[in-house]
Amino acid sequence: MENRKFRLHDGKRGVALAVRVTPRSSRNEITEIQSDGTVKVRLTAAPNEAEANKMLVAFMAEVLGVPTKNIDIVAGATGHDKLISVMDMDSQEVHDRLTAYLE
Repeated sequence: MENRKFRLHDGKRGVALAVRVTPRSSRNEITEIQSDGTVKVRLTAAPNEAEANKMLVAFMAEVLGVPTKNIDIVAGATGHDKLISVMDMDSQEVHDRLTAYLE
């Protein structure tokens, strides 16, 4: 598999990650990481903001192997494009876990 290159941004205590959510999928999955670094995620949740956001946090926590309290939606809570923060991880850890999921 080719080495995927995408941009993650380290913060003081974590990583910022751009996510594009597609609701009403047949299963929860990460489908791709776009060239600009946006992680495309499909969720089974309806496009109800609260339900989809809760499911996104739980799913990303599972994929990254962190508690849900370490994931926060910091921008875009009402839209398909969101910015999430992953606390207590650096960009290399997030990169490694996302690429492992996609393999």
